[in-house]
Amino acid sequence: MTQTLVKPDKVRIRKAGGVRVMYVYTWVLIAWLVLPIAVMILFGFNDTTGRYNQTWQGFTLEHYRELFAVPDLTDALIASLIVAVVSSLVSGALGTGIGYALGRYRFRGAGATNLVMFAAISSPELVMGASLLTLFVSMGVGPGWMTLIIAHVMFSISFVATVVRARVITLDRSIEEAAADLGATAWTTFWKVTFPILLPAIFSGVMLAFALSIDDFVITNFTAGNVQTFPLWIWGSTRVGLPPQVNVMGTLIFAVGVLIAVVANLRSRPRKTQD
Repeated sequence: MTQTLVKPDKVRIRKAGGVRVMYVYTWVLIAWLVLPIAVMILFGFNDTTGRYNQTWQGFTLEHYRELFAVPDLTDALIASLIVAVVSSLVSGALGTGIGYALGRYRFRGAGATNLVMFAAISSPELVMGASLLTLFVSMGVGPGWMTLIIAHVMFSISFVATVVRARVITLDRSIEEAAADLGATAWTTFWKVTFPILLPAIFSGVMLAFALSIDDFVITNFTAGNVQTFPLWIWGSTRVGLPPQVNVMGTLIFAVGVLIAVVANLRSRPRKTQD
């Protein structure tokens, strides 16, 4: 039985061809993901004269100068920011404790806690929104600010806990043991050693909770009541036409998110030590 030997030149050609295909595929995928964002940014500069901002009619900066010209839209954005900030901070505090406990300790009910946490992540928003609304109604609590914030905390806390838990599992225990050997108490060790190490993961979890909260529609629609958030306002205005300020606000929110991601990436890079 004879074996066919493949020449090294042919192997190199196949590898080079595969690299080119993956290179082209990667850039096509990036372009596909960036295209809707680019359209949103572009139509924030559209000099539209009608009710619908769907066709390009010219370039203008007027909508940036009149960013808050639509009072209802401004109020909706402020409401979304308030809910996102409060829910992300509460989720960050509670999720950090849950993630630290799950990653550090073995206790009765840890498996059930993990199951509930991942079920909250994987369950459809329609199911969670309907179940939360049923809970609030059965307790005699009318939908409003409180129910909206509680609902956002409920679906955000699992993401924060998952991120923090992953960081706790990979934490080098010898650093904490060294602090204890030097006379530090458990409380001092946590705040001076453990917490600074976990801080990037906590920050990532809080930012993820903020991003999930500010653009949530389904759960918000079930639990908001009379509170009008940014996504709810956009949904209600699609039938009569969206003003260009929606694109401008979306662009600014996207720009702030990119800026935070860039700053976090720069801060996470290892610093060069000078000889």
